[in-house]
Amino acid sequence: MIQPPETVRTPKSRVSCDGSGDIPAALGHPRVFLEIDEHGYVDCGYCDRRFILIGGAADTPGAASGPDVASGASL
Repeated sequence: MIQPPETVRTPKSRVSCDGSGDIPAALGHPRVFLEIDEHGYVDCGYCDRRFILIGGAADTPGAASGPDVASGASL
């Protein structure tokens, strides 16, 4: 079975991701800077890691496993 992507709760709306975690950064992906929008989360386009803004719209139990919101879509 495929493991679900990692979820990271953060107090900042601007985050960076390089794919590291349990592996050295050199084995990850290029560092990208991401901005959390009004939906309260952003997904990394390389590794699918989800960053959730603490206190944001997605920071509720069960919201991390909810459906993805396509860029430009409205709820």
